[in-house]
Amino acid sequence: MHAIVIEDKQLVWAEVPDPEAAEGEVVVDVTATAVNRADVLQRQGFYPPPPGAPEFPGLECSGVISAVGPGVTGHHVGERVCALLAGGGYAERVAVPAGQLLPVPTGLSLVESAALPEVACTVWSNVVDRDRLRSGETLLVHGGGSGIGTFAIQLGVALGATVLVTAREEKHERLRALGAALTIDYRSQDFVHEVLEHTGGRGADVVLDIMGAKYLARNIEALAPEGRITVIGMQGGRSAELDLGKLMAKRGRISSTSLRARPVADKARIAAGVRDQVWPLVAAGFVKPVIHTAFPMAEAAAAHELLESSDHLGKILLLS
Repeated sequence: MHAIVIEDKQLVWAEVPDPEAAEGEVVVDVTATAVNRADVLQRQGFYPPPPGAPEFPGLECSGVISAVGPGVTGHHVGERVCALLAGGGYAERVAVPAGQLLPVPTGLSLVESAALPEVACTVWSNVVDRDRLRSGETLLVHGGGSGIGTFAIQLGVALGATVLVTAREEKHERLRALGAALTIDYRSQDFVHEVLEHTGGRGADVVLDIMGAKYLARNIEALAPEGRITVIGMQGGRSAELDLGKLMAKRGRISSTSLRARPVADKARIAAGVRDQVWPLVAAGFVKPVIHTAFPMAEAAAAHELLESSDHLGKILLLS
């Protein structure tokens, strides 16, 4: 088969050995995958795959099962699926633990479904499973124009929350169309001031943050009493000073997570939660994949260039 391999920090379409389905795995013939920030970091040499994962980038895919390994029940050859991966999506075929498979949501094409597994599992596991966002609360999402951001807006609104986002001004109209109650241009506006003004001084109950160190102090300023901050990215650095007094005064909580390196059993639990709680919202039309464009997989380098420019809105797909 062919896959995208990394050679001297470049993406190269090359012939590689076919994967085999180990105990508890299936092989999926990949129809589409999606580009994520982690793929860029892996290409740059900063984010190697976890032990045992394929060396190729790609944290999600959609396709058709072509082989079923020992110990797998409930799945069959020819089944259309999408999947959460630890790596390997930039390939014609990939081996996947069966617990990380998801059905193609009702109403979506096989290609469209490739835009969902990573964002759905990331947002659900943090905003819902960890931070327990409730109806009537306020969710602040940084990077509102990303795949994570566009999904989080829709899921937050579907759960009855008020969603506030930071993003470039040129993306604001489309983010409001997705349900954002307030859009903040992080280049020209102080998000702390805007959040506090919009909430009457209370602040955000849940903050989903991709920036890390750069936003840590200001996230605490923007946090409501009993608020929860979850850091899922470090685009603004990894080291910052924390004022524990301000956090304690708000009885706030900060956590940080990474989905890729979690144990297989934990990923299976997350995938099950997404299937049970999020997929019905997708089927009902409350949450939809937001796809900016698609490239042939052999043109993955161009897709990475677009992602790094931040000129996209939503997901960038690669088609096998």
